Amino acid sequence: MACGLRNGPVLSEETTTPELTTDEVRHIAALTRLGLSDDEVEMMRGQLSSILRVFESLQQVDTEGVEPTGHTTEVRTVLRDDAPRESLGRDGILKNAPDSEAGYVRVRPILG
Repeated sequence: MACGLRNGPVLSEETTTPELTTDEVRHIAALTRLGLSDDEVEMMRGQLSSILRVFESLQQVDTEGVEPTGHTTEVRTVLRDDAPRESLGRDGILKNAPDSEAGYVRVRPILG
């Protein structure tokens, strides 16, 4: 079994994913608003093609009977229990506000 991209075993030496073209990389760069030089386009072409090959190898893994999961470990919260308690009064809140007026927090206008 060969290894690819230092990420682990590649299940098959045969790949059906073609190498990305420079035009495809330029299109992706335009969609993501990235300005790439010719050297960067070529570097990204190789890197993105490698990533696609890794995904192709993952498609070969037999997942029959494997339950889908969102986490690989048990999910537990480390936060305290939520318990009601007295909230701050208006004066306490306004004391922390950078500016207030007539009992309200004053903010800069954002429209107009």
